[in-house]
Amino acid sequence: MRKLTTIVAAAALLGTGTTALADDTKIGILMDITGPIANFIPPLQNAADLAVKQVNEQGGLLGGTAVAVYGDTTGTAQGAVDAAQKLVNVENVPIIMGSLMSGTTIAAAEAAIIPAGVPQISPTATSPAMTFLEDNGLVFRIVPSDNYQGEILAKMVMDEGIKKVALTFVNNDYGVGIGETFIDAYTEAGGEIVAEAKHEEKKDSYRSELASLAKGDAEALVVIAYAGDSGGKIVRQAIEGGLFTKFIGTDGLRDELLIQNVGADALKTSFFSSPTSPAENPAQQSLHDAFNAEFGEGADKAFVDQTYDATFLALLAVEKAGSTDRAKIAEALKEVAMAPGEKVGPGEWAKAIALIKEGKDIDYDGASGSAEFDENGDVGGYIGKFVVDGDGYKQVEIVE
Repeated sequence: MRKLTTIVAAAALLGTGTTALADDTKIGILMDITGPIANFIPPLQNAADLAVKQVNEQGGLLGGTAVAVYGDTTGTAQGAVDAAQKLVNVENVPIIMGSLMSGTTIAAAEAAIIPAGVPQISPTATSPAMTFLEDNGLVFRIVPSDNYQGEILAKMVMDEGIKKVALTFVNNDYGVGIGETFIDAYTEAGGEIVAEAKHEEKKDSYRSELASLAKGDAEALVVIAYAGDSGGKIVRQAIEGGLFTKFIGTDGLRDELLIQNVGADALKTSFFSSPTSPAENPAQQSLHDAFNAEFGEGADKAFVDQTYDATFLALLAVEKAGSTDRAKIAEALKEVAMAPGEKVGPGEWAKAIALIKEGKDIDYDGASGSAEFDENGDVGGYIGKFVVDGDGYKQVEIVE
């Protein structure tokens, strides 16, 4: 990680933010730096930092310097509210990129971001509850809702010829959202859920839940939870107890931490769904080349594409608005993300600001695809199927 990233990350962890000069324009970056998805975070911080660096190298933001001010949600609802309140009320940011987890994103939005009139764009929050937020047109995301991922996961399971599964999902916005959609789609397609358990986070043992889940004749255990918390513990304890040998998970479980904790051999028959990018996307290759040139590696990590795109879109919205007026930025976010307009891709900041100065419309198509927002700030998208490959994951299928 380069020096700039280290300084910004340290500021986020200490809760001090960054000090801006008179000609600086801040944007808020709300991330779950500590907590159950901490293992995901370093490359995502790099992705956000890269977007900011490219902007500053190609003319800056509003004629000055773009500054990323980080807030750490600690992976909790209260931590998210506290971090968001500091960003909007103390740092006075005009837009926030984040958060990542659905629960922290919604908590921050409802308690701090929406009341302050700040636009918010999440790269990864997938809960269906976000669709129905009373957000005054302020909350956006660039990944599809869990309603979509749950349906696609059900199709993937059926396509594998797996007709009976046990299911456990974490009792939060993320787990319930995908879990309930998966149940409906899988049973409608003819699958049978022989055992089901909604579980709580942060327990030391899930052996009692696993004993109940293993009583049926399930061919696999579907786990919808985070690898850094309950999901990883459930898989490890299921393997230790000899209760299940095949696991099916979603993006929260598609974490290299899971492979580190249980070993690749134990997961060789498992697979995972996760929001992904379109196949053979030149914009993705452009970002990955720039990312790896800057940081050496990591462009293929989960949600790098989405985090970069959401950050770049936030910066474009500020430039398009021509000021730090929050209401204008919310409107500008839709304008820079959606057709019609001249295409702009990752790293093409100089091109974008030239077009804006000429009064022309732009349409950002990113590494994760295009973001055509509906009236709820939602998008369609792509879901990938991933299998374990060495110490990482390999994508073997994309569903649009």
